[in-house]
Amino acid sequence: MSIAERTAGRRHEIVFWGGLVTAVLAFFAGAWERRWIADDGLIVLRTVRNLIAGNGPVFNAGERVESNTSTVWTYLIYFTHEAVGYRLELVALGLALTLSMLAVAFAMLGTRVMYLGTRRAPTGRALLLLPLGVFVYAVLPPARDFASSGLETGLVIAWIGAMWWGLQLWARAAHREHRFGLPAVGTAVIAFVAGLGPLVRPELALAAVVFLGLLAAARQSWRHLGWLVVIAGTVPVAYQLWRMSYYALPYPLTAVAKDAGGSKWDKGLAYLWDLLAPYSLLLPLVLVLAAGIVSLWAGGGGRLPERWRRPESLEDVRGRVRSTPVVTAAFLLVAVIMLAYVTRVGGDFMHGRVLLPSLFLFLLPVSVVPVPLGPARGADDARVRRVAVPVVGLAWLVVVGWAVTVHVVEDPFREEPESITTAGIVDERQFYIQRTGHRHPLLAEDYLDFPRMRALVREVRRNETGAVFLAVPGNQDRWETVPYDHPMPGLAPYELPADPIKTVVFLNLGMTSMNLPLDVDVYDTVGLASPLAAHTDRLEDGRIGHDKFLPYDWVLAQTGVVRDPVNFPRWVDVNWINQAETALQCPATQALIESYAGPLTAELRWSNLVNAFSFAEYRINRIPAYEVQRCGLPMPEEVEKYQGTR
Repeated sequence: MSIAERTAGRRHEIVFWGGLVTAVLAFFAGAWERRWIADDGLIVLRTVRNLIAGNGPVFNAGERVESNTSTVWTYLIYFTHEAVGYRLELVALGLALTLSMLAVAFAMLGTRVMYLGTRRAPTGRALLLLPLGVFVYAVLPPARDFASSGLETGLVIAWIGAMWWGLQLWARAAHREHRFGLPAVGTAVIAFVAGLGPLVRPELALAAVVFLGLLAAARQSWRHLGWLVVIAGTVPVAYQLWRMSYYALPYPLTAVAKDAGGSKWDKGLAYLWDLLAPYSLLLPLVLVLAAGIVSLWAGGGGRLPERWRRPESLEDVRGRVRSTPVVTAAFLLVAVIMLAYVTRVGGDFMHGRVLLPSLFLFLLPVSVVPVPLGPARGADDARVRRVAVPVVGLAWLVVVGWAVTVHVVEDPFREEPESITTAGIVDERQFYIQRTGHRHPLLAEDYLDFPRMRALVREVRRNETGAVFLAVPGNQDRWETVPYDHPMPGLAPYELPADPIKTVVFLNLGMTSMNLPLDVDVYDTVGLASPLAAHTDRLEDGRIGHDKFLPYDWVLAQTGVVRDPVNFPRWVDVNWINQAETALQCPATQALIESYAGPLTAELRWSNLVNAFSFAEYRINRIPAYEVQRCGLPMPEEVEKYQGTR
């Protein structure tokens, strides 16, 4: 190796590793400045609390409900807490930040392999790798917001980044099989991690299918392929069978609540524009795309690289699957699929959140971009450099300028009121900062300053008889306490129960459930923790993620809290309660309730396993009278609309 080549190599290493450290530190600084735990992040911690208490992976003790979308995230928090012993909010914060930073590093390492190869299989080109696309992601306010938040976004992009790095290494390595067709350690790890995709988030099954398809399509023996199937499939298949027998659903309840297979393209497009418009995001995206295309062209010396040319036979196809171009194309395909899926289902109510994985996927091949080093290798190389170097250099300067501008202009603690848009989208972090008065709402008690929270905790502590607690419509600090007007089973009249049954119904599940004891049941009206609400139909023009609604009457009917109508709140219609009580006797609804609340016998496990998909499709009508009619039950006798006295 000549002195010039060694100098170029050292220069490349310094620039690359310096860029990686700079990108990670920039991302961490922005994420730390915006650190917080979302209300939805606290929902996850309620399940972890139940795991720690021995109640199982449930939201309310005694009901087998999977309220957390990410299985891996739930258990990662649980096992980390068991190892370190810190309070759950801090464990979630630390894990989220760590995984988010690792995702950025994985992205850059994978792209480095794409351009330069590995020590065993180098490309032989002297290139300076400048961080580019990674800066677009690292300075984007929603990306920084959800780098903490207590949600699984950091885990999702870390999984994507790990797959990118792993498959790029796989593409550069020669195929090896051990005795009995056993795969190489690296290939086995990639297969195992890919198989975890659906447990990281259900929609990542789309990505996992593509990645595992690459591994399966490459040239190999049938025994080797069989081992890959076993390695990738054992954990997700075993968990899926357990999930169906335990929860009586083939996916988390959140997917039922949000009808994840539904179609709302108009809302999805509005959600996409809500991310693109505020930050002029199209500008850097176009520039990194241009830089990526020019880099691809330059890498082939101004011609299409040989490995990108059309294959001539099926065997040729199998031989080319294990190649950098095919792996890179697969990730871009996954990016398109994920973007289309998110747009189709209508996006989300949190600004930018569910688009971040798609954006991260699109930016992977241009997370860093190459600039040639050393003297040109002939006239063609010199001609290519005269185009590539200025284009990549200009793109880098403009993107870095855009990143600095966004960092300076976007105030992380702006004072103008944050409200829900007409499309139902909100900057969740700003919303809770302004309504709690905390710049960094991290702990559950920080949310006690959210309207109604202190009043709720006070009311629940005071009550000694058992009650249902309902948020009074139109009042920001008052709760309607509906106490049991009859003694609990086994108690004499006026005898106070040792463990009064208390039930709270409120939309903000996280802050509510984390500030109350585990023996207080907490439900919502949209179905994230309430199976009956999840199994209603979507409201036609409802807010995405909140477009189901089950009236309070169903909870009052199901708990049987009041026997004498005089004790109902004034704003409750007794007829609706009576109709809901009748509707709950519908045989199909009773079977659904039994599936998640009945004693978990071997027979019930088998029934749940067999009927899980049927339960997932089952729907009830939120209007009790219509549900009574649907089930063919006798309508309760209409009574005068007595409005209580309280």
